[in-house]
Amino acid sequence: MLYQLLYPLRDIFFGFNVFRYITFRAAGAIITAFILSIVLGPYIIRILKKLKIGEYVRSEEEAPGIYPMHKDKEGTPTMGGVIMLVAILAATLLWARLDNRYILITLFSTIWLGAVGFIDDYFKLIKKDPSGGLSKTTKFTGEVILGLVVATILYFDPSVGGGIYLPFFKNAVINVGIFYILFVMLVIVGSSNAVNLTDGLDGLAIGCIIMVAFCYTAVSYVIGNMQFADYLFLKYIPGAGELAVYCAAIAGAGLGFLWFNSFPATVFMGDVGSLALGGGIGVVAACIKKEMLLFIVGGIFVFEAFSVILQVASFKLRRRRIFLMAPFHHHLQMRGWPESKIVVRFWIIAAILALFTLATLKLR
Repeated sequence: MLYQLLYPLRDIFFGFNVFRYITFRAAGAIITAFILSIVLGPYIIRILKKLKIGEYVRSEEEAPGIYPMHKDKEGTPTMGGVIMLVAILAATLLWARLDNRYILITLFSTIWLGAVGFIDDYFKLIKKDPSGGLSKTTKFTGEVILGLVVATILYFDPSVGGGIYLPFFKNAVINVGIFYILFVMLVIVGSSNAVNLTDGLDGLAIGCIIMVAFCYTAVSYVIGNMQFADYLFLKYIPGAGELAVYCAAIAGAGLGFLWFNSFPATVFMGDVGSLALGGGIGVVAACIKKEMLLFIVGGIFVFEAFSVILQVASFKLRRRRIFLMAPFHHHLQMRGWPESKIVVRFWIIAAILALFTLATLKLR
């Protein structure tokens, strides 16, 4: 919005020329989203408390071993992801170019998945049952519809196309044709649910999301810059650099939310936050043709989701469990690891994975 309003005035005052630079607007988005989160946080938390929108903790019978560690979280306000969604949307609308198709796609995806998560959280609260939200089929259908719409748009976008670009190799592309739509749909649905599964400890998911968002801020900028993309032998996508503003807004909003979500948390993000953030990152990865890098930079989320898949598969096939409890962070809790130690160590791994992901842009 500021770009459309102020950049045309550059001939009147040269200072307005600064709005042409993505780096300046990305920095503005980080600061704006952070400030909005910090300012809106206490107000929204008070509303959630007043409406008695609090976390329901599974009983000892439902989650043996974990209940004593989580019982103090009972009643903590949830659905705090609304704080981040407001901050992200406001900061992006303010600092990004609103005539950019990739920005419009990511904003639409964020709102769509945020709505799915909001409805899911709402039903859980009404029924006072963590499993009483939307049915898995309904929830999955909502995610799949978005994934297919976004994937189809990108597939027929001549700047994006249908190839899958592999990291570590120059111009290594797997052309899968129309199946690229299915691939992107799986990326979006998978990333959305992986973040949702990781959101089980104070500050865990949002801390890792911040690392991913900062990483994709840099990658988006490089992909959208012809000189940098050519130098690094990357596919140049005109307009994709604008996604750096959106990713920066996620990072800023995440830092603001972490202010309240760090241990001991005074608010939880709920599905309204985890589904929207995970899916939003997945959409960005698809828009800049760096879907495969998501498996590296989002390694924490991938492993957490994989631990659940392994646990379920092992129990169904062998009637035996691999982990004491899945996702993996609960296994570590049951092994006696303090919650804060688990969270910080996962953050460290996420930071290393983000740095390694940036290094892959040169290791080609």
